[in-house]
Amino acid sequence: MKILLLMRHAKSSFEDNQASDFERGLNKRGEKDAPRMGKLLKEKDLVPDLILSSKAVRTSKTAEIVAEKAGYKKEINYVEGFYLGEPEVYLEALRNLDDKGLDTVMVVGHNPGLETLLQVLTDHVESLPTAAIAYLELPIRSWKALSNDIVANLKKLWRPRDL
Repeated sequence: MKILLLMRHAKSSFEDNQASDFERGLNKRGEKDAPRMGKLLKEKDLVPDLILSSKAVRTSKTAEIVAEKAGYKKEINYVEGFYLGEPEVYLEALRNLDDKGLDTVMVVGHNPGLETLLQVLTDHVESLPTAAIAYLELPIRSWKALSNDIVANLKKLWRPRDL
């Protein structure tokens, strides 16, 4: 069994009118929520073996803050296609992972692709608000077996407002 943690980036800022969508950072709420979610992962003993993240500023900042607060000590892998990526982009990146030592993987990305991926994998229609984390158990032994045909078990969906 593999564990997949899907996290939408924390709340982004619209203060800088000159910044492109890709360049937007986090607002105050995002800067408050991201560390809380990292601490939650540490408390729940769900520190990932690997974090994959979009390169967009708001997403990379979220991943960095969560990693620090969770006690994640490795490099964050940034995936070009995650920015505005469709579910298949996320699935392909996961299928390309080596299985050795990678039982728990976290993906930090964007809606609508991430929310759609959650729905495809679980057959549940769930919203994924900013900084939310979905904890999925996947009935696979190898990441290469991941497809949109499997049905994952949605163990928990944590939203910052519920903590």
